[in-house]
Amino acid sequence: MAKFTVIIPYYQKQAGILERALTSVFAQTHQDFDVVIVDDESPFPIESDLDGLSEEERARIRVIKQPNAGPGGARNTGLDNVSVQTEFVAFLDSDDLWTPNHLHNAHETMTRFGSDCYWASITGGDAFYYHFGMAELEKTETVIRLSETPLVLEVPDFPQVMLRNWSFLHLSCMVLGRRLVAKVRFEAELRLAAEDVLFFCDCAIAAQRIVLCNEPGAVRGEGVNIFHSIDNDSPQFLSQQFNTWVALDTLEGRFSRKPTEIASIHSYKHTARRQALWSQARRMKRRKMPQLNLLARWIWRDPRLLQSAFQLAVSKLSR
Repeated sequence: MAKFTVIIPYYQKQAGILERALTSVFAQTHQDFDVVIVDDESPFPIESDLDGLSEEERARIRVIKQPNAGPGGARNTGLDNVSVQTEFVAFLDSDDLWTPNHLHNAHETMTRFGSDCYWASITGGDAFYYHFGMAELEKTETVIRLSETPLVLEVPDFPQVMLRNWSFLHLSCMVLGRRLVAKVRFEAELRLAAEDVLFFCDCAIAAQRIVLCNEPGAVRGEGVNIFHSIDNDSPQFLSQQFNTWVALDTLEGRFSRKPTEIASIHSYKHTARRQALWSQARRMKRRKMPQLNLLARWIWRDPRLLQSAFQLAVSKLSR
């Protein structure tokens, strides 16, 4: 069996995006892999993006079609279908591209340092300004240099650092070892936000060793991006913020005995509440009804949402 399994969730609305991603996979300098593509009831059929592949390439691909389960559910299906002989699993979003040495660097680094969780840096266009490379961590965090070429880092307090700002992490640059593949899954119900962050934290907690490679492993693409397609005035924005709050609330339970991590989580939860409430205030300003059903669900789980609403109202009146 192949040493790597590549998991690609597929949900796109135009041709060519998946084919471009697969071209970058088959251009890898490390060729010991197979591919699992999970067609998550994509509105654009998958077949046309596979037609241009060679027979040899098609033979290394397994396509699994399923009713739409969201990005986390699609990746879970991929994880559930990884062979027990596979040593490593690498994720790739269908609209992203890998750099040629991504799997080579992951294999060399994880084998050399006995790691079961790996991230490389990712690059992108101007819209991707908030992501930063692994080398940037040296400016603000305590890190250990394990290798110079490529630059490989280890962060002693990784969960704490990640919770302060997770913008150096991306699924398309993540590789897992066998033990984590068998142990960790996505929260599939978080369809609109934060399923990746919760997964990152669960992997960080379960991992024996995490290593970070500054060499770019992927280039961000421009296909369907569910998270970034929802703006502040979208009807789905409140659901997205609620998804974020649910993920953060789950994380609070994971880190219940770590006050520094809890402080970061509380700050993010406060931000999610405020953004949700401002979105509803904008709806009312446009003479639209607030989304009362979801607000009631949120308040039932999080009575502090009412306190945040009161504070915002007082702030607005005072101005």
